[in-house]
Amino acid sequence: MKLKEIAHSRTGDKGNISNISLIAYDKADYEKLLAGATAERVKSWFKDIVQGEVVRYELPNLGALNFVMYDALGGGVTRSLSLDKHGKSLSAALLEMEI
Repeated sequence: MKLKEIAHSRTGDKGNISNISLIAYDKADYEKLLAGATAERVKSWFKDIVQGEVVRYELPNLGALNFVMYDALGGGVTRSLSLDKHGKSLSAALLEMEI
């Protein structure tokens, strides 16, 4: 299944850091997020985009995971020559990941 089937996402960006949260629609699916959306898998999923470390934070009371991805925005939103380097586009891409 794809992440978008059990979760939605919120994002943010600051400088060259992207922050993506995955929030389970149903807290019963939180364990699936934990098992399927590891920092290593997210780093691999974005291997052509994220040049730095990916750190996962677990928020069990919210049924959510938060990923902080360093060196992920081509130097930063205002410095990149890419058309869309905001975290919003990365969250949509993450929701397509199979778990």
